[in-house]
Amino acid sequence: MALTPEVLMSFLRYLMLLSLVIWIGGLIFFAFVLAPTVFAVLPTRQLAGNVVNRSLGIMHWMAIACGVIFAVASMIDSRMVNGVADPFAARNLLIYAMIILTLVGMFGIASRMLVLRQQMGVIDDVPQDDARRVEFNRLHVWSTRIEGSVLVLGLALLYLTARRMS
Repeated sequence: MALTPEVLMSFLRYLMLLSLVIWIGGLIFFAFVLAPTVFAVLPTRQLAGNVVNRSLGIMHWMAIACGVIFAVASMIDSRMVNGVADPFAARNLLIYAMIILTLVGMFGIASRMLVLRQQMGVIDDVPQDDARRVEFNRLHVWSTRIEGSVLVLGLALLYLTARRMS
């Protein structure tokens, strides 16, 4: 099979869709399956939090890789179709926003939550009105908002990408 422009474009679009499927699927699985399950099944919230924290870290790194793959494939695809890589196309702006939000979640929020968890030890033993627990809960709300925003942006991006391919 020769590497024709059509074959290359199909492969690039496959990479774009695959990266979105992995990222969005990971978010959906994490939010609606993994997190609720471990908090329902494991004997302590501490253990469940450990599983969720580790899983979230892995998911974030996968998301960053998927974002970079999507952006590169998207620009090569634009160059092949339009003669110019368009870094400011709507789909690229959406992927940049998703990457930035994920980085904020990883390094801005999750890292601060980890420090607070380490300071508190067993979180269930810390009173609800303890300043560290209040801050942890506040950061958790922001973490959830960021992940939800990334999901919404990802779904919009999936729509734009699918529409471009038709």
